[in-house]
Amino acid sequence: MSYRNKPIVSLLPHHSSMADEILHDFFPVLRVYKNGRIERLIGEDDVPPSLDPATGVQSKDVQIAPEINLSARIYLPPNADPSKKLPLLVYYHGGGFVIGSTFSPLYHKHLNHLVAQANVVAVSVNYRLAPEFPLPTAFEDSWCALKWNAEGKEEWINDFADLNRVYLGGDSAGANIAHNMAMQVGLENPEGFNLQGIFLNCPFFGGVDPIGSEGAEEFKSWRESFEKLWGFVCPGMRDRDERWVNPGNDPKLSGLGCRKVIVYVAEKDFLKDRGWYYTEVLSNCGWKREIECIEVAGEDHCFSVINSDSEVAIDMIKKVASFINQ
Repeated sequence: MSYRNKPIVSLLPHHSSMADEILHDFFPVLRVYKNGRIERLIGEDDVPPSLDPATGVQSKDVQIAPEINLSARIYLPPNADPSKKLPLLVYYHGGGFVIGSTFSPLYHKHLNHLVAQANVVAVSVNYRLAPEFPLPTAFEDSWCALKWNAEGKEEWINDFADLNRVYLGGDSAGANIAHNMAMQVGLENPEGFNLQGIFLNCPFFGGVDPIGSEGAEEFKSWRESFEKLWGFVCPGMRDRDERWVNPGNDPKLSGLGCRKVIVYVAEKDFLKDRGWYYTEVLSNCGWKREIECIEVAGEDHCFSVINSDSEVAIDMIKKVASFINQ
């Protein structure tokens, strides 16, 4: 069973002239029409949970909060043994807060590889998407899911996961979420689990002022698109220097609630310099823990999710596995 959050569909007939008038165009990702119809152009396919023949990883879908349609897919590595508890990885998918799903073929394959290599129990969270559910909904769902892991309601987590070794991970918008959840852990110090580290893959951060190569003329269209997207996913946002968009503007950044961080960036990614900037500001804010940033030559945004069988993706997953288990 899939618990995907389905987009709102207009009740007006499609032949209406209003049905064809575009209000917001984020091609090739998403379009919103003046009659309210939302058209997601990619990321709409689902695959069921499985016993993956390539990795031996098992998965199943669970509901976390049925009243808000919050769900997750849980992954269990082969040869899991209740007498030898494993680290728990809580994963947040990317997609600019507007597309993507835990149940998509890309994320299902990515998590199968990651769980097998790292020998972890993983919970991949299917948070609700904008614009139907604008930010901070994704953060609220993700926080609810993180605390749910410690409530003792799920058999695989109770039997196989060590809640003293919890990690958060994500790509793009999911990496933004992982950072902000770690900040919330630092602020609230919730009971029931111990957050050890976070893994940020091509993190989706921003800011009012361009940094690094962002100001280059060749990236003007990218810059304008991202400026528009931030306002779209969070209409109530003051500006892109809000702390959850630009961690460099967070006066409480030194309170990040984990002891180690690994950041991956891609050479050809417009967001590359945001990942490096995050590493710099975290290193210099008084958070005296372990942080490493790795740039992958010749690759673009979220390369390891888009092509999880590639050599560079396999190398990254091995590095993340070592990060979790060292």
